[in-house]
Amino acid sequence: MGALKRTAKISTEYLAEKMEISQQTASRYLIELESKGWIQKTTTPEGSLVRIQEAGVMELQKLHSSLRLVLEATYPPSVTIEGIVFTGLGEGAYYISKGHYRNQFIEKLGFDPYPGTLNLKLATDYDLKTRAELEAYPAIEVQGFKNEDRTFGTVKCYPAKIGNKVKGALIFALRSHYDKSVLEIVSPVNLRKHLNLKDGQKVKVEILTRN
Repeated sequence: MGALKRTAKISTEYLAEKMEISQQTASRYLIELESKGWIQKTTTPEGSLVRIQEAGVMELQKLHSSLRLVLEATYPPSVTIEGIVFTGLGEGAYYISKGHYRNQFIEKLGFDPYPGTLNLKLATDYDLKTRAELEAYPAIEVQGFKNEDRTFGTVKCYPAKIGNKVKGALIFALRSHYDKSVLEIVSPVNLRKHLNLKDGQKVKVEILTRN
């Protein structure tokens, strides 16, 4: 209505009609905006003279930025996958305990991982498709290394929340004995004990795609 660039004359009746709310609610909104210092308002017999203040402009810019992140992003801020707990091959502890990997996990993920992974089997087409889509999303990379015996590959990591309770990370080892129907999760705690999980139980994992 022009109040961003100049002082605009706005009656509560007209504002209520534009916003499809009651006149009383429109009046309350203007009072709230003025009390926050987001608008300057002068009451006249013909209506309110309103101009958006610098603090109000900043709030609009913050809202605009947040909406752009949601509406223009090529991928969502997070995805949720459900998998079935199963006992793995026990290799997670071996790899995670390697100093080169462990130090990078601490530095890049912000926690010291428990020496082992929680293994989840994906059972539905939706979860398998979502897991496949993750390949295109940016990841935190833990660099591989080489010792006198063998080469250890790069690991792609996505911060995650397991069971809506515990922070951890989904890891994709570029060399893995599992196919793409399996998720390997690391965390600073023993997830099986912490969440009282047993083979066959289902667990939801929220995977954050904006790192």
